[in-house]
Amino acid sequence: MTARRGPLGIARLTWLPALLACMLALLACSPSGPAADAPVAATERGEFEGTWTATGRRHTLRVGADRRASIADLAGTLLLSGRGRPGVGFRAEAIVLNDSATGMVGRAVWTDERGDQVYSELRGEGTATGNRVEGVIIGGTGRYVNASGSYTFSWRFVLESEDGAVQGHSDGLKGRVRVGSSPAAPHAGAPPP
Repeated sequence: MTARRGPLGIARLTWLPALLACMLALLACSPSGPAADAPVAATERGEFEGTWTATGRRHTLRVGADRRASIADLAGTLLLSGRGRPGVGFRAEAIVLNDSATGMVGRAVWTDERGDQVYSELRGEGTATGNRVEGVIIGGTGRYVNASGSYTFSWRFVLESEDGAVQGHSDGLKGRVRVGSSPAAPHAGAPPP
């Protein structure tokens, strides 16, 4: 286990991503009771928690002395737990535009083992003093076609290099989701529910 020094003299732990992925996979697969950790059933709303880890590239522009604008393209894994989770593990991709003065906007796509996807819009502080992110689930494909819900987390970059390579993870990711078909429309003349 060695640490290489990056261009800025920051230690890069080449084995850390693999170790984190293995630890998260073991935690996700460990039994904690079948009913307490089963995925949410169709049209049921439930809560979930998780960890999102990602690597990617970030391009930053200085906009004055104290302001920066950046765009990041990130890909990694999202592991979820809890009765309300839409699935256990996803490939998670995000594209975000961040302004250190006004905050962050972005889009995310989570892809499960079957290829079904969950889409969400991201908004956040993304400023020099805060990094809280809110996600709104806006649908998807396959079994997530009518998914809705929201989630929140804080994001922390753990490795950044001079050439724009970044690696980070979420802190405190929690949310609620409803998957499955949307409620049927009432018949003509019937009172709304």
